[in-house]
Order: sequence, then C-alpha cells, then structure tokens
Amino acid sequence: MAESIAKYVIEQGSMTGLSKDIFVASAGLSAGDGLPISRETRSSLEKLSLKHDGHSKRVTAAMIRKADVTFVMTESHLLAARRLVDHDESQDRIVLLDPKGDIEDPIGKGQAAYDSLSVRFMKVIPKQLAEYLK
Repeated sequence: MAESIAKYVIEQGSMTGLSKDIFVASAGLSAGDGLPISRETRSSLEKLSLKHDGHSKRVTAAMIRKADVTFVMTESHLLAARRLVDHDESQDRIVLLDPKGDIEDPIGKGQAAYDSLSVRFMKVIPKQLAEYLK
C-alpha cells in the first residue's frame, strides 16, 4: 500500500522540487517473497483509485544500503532494519514513516483498519518524501 501511494504522489507531480525519477520499493522485515497483496489492501487502494501489481519481498541489507532513505512503520522495525546494516552509515537513513509514532500493522483487523491506514499513508507519505527526497 505504501509503495503504491508513494508512486502516486511522485507521478502526479504536485510536489514542487520532487523528481519523478525516484525509485520506490516496498519490502518487509518478515515478509514472504512473492506473495500477492491482501484483498483488504487491494480494496483500500481501489477506494483511492490506485492499483498495485507487485508482490511481497523481504528487505535485505543491500536494499537498505542502496536506498537514499528507508522508511519503517514502527520503532521495532527501525531497530531491526538498523541491525541488518549494523556499523554502517546507512543506519542513519532509516527513519520512521510517521514521526509522531508507530503505524500499526492492520493484518487481521479487518477492512476498516486497512482503510484507516491508507488515509494515514496519504497524509504522512507526501510529507516524508518532501522532507527526505528534495
């Protein structure tokens, strides 16, 4: 969901100074490789008139090292991602997606939780892209 929303924000071109050539990818610390998105995620994205055709992938140290910035949803994700690149300068480029605090995973909490997450992502993702990628 975050990947689709970030791509939408970048591609619509409404953020002055943000290059449309930014590469966006989503990966999880405990994701299984190659799984399709959940029906709840698909439904939430469709409500925003967005689509996602990708599959899940597990984040790797190489991905983090290559990224200009790595956004994570929770403080525990932040610590785990930093452990992947222990003693590496890329640790400093791993930040919480929402500086106000953790973003709870909606798995198992029903469609309303996914819809709420999509609304929150639509608020925080543009702000963070503007902050870290200009």
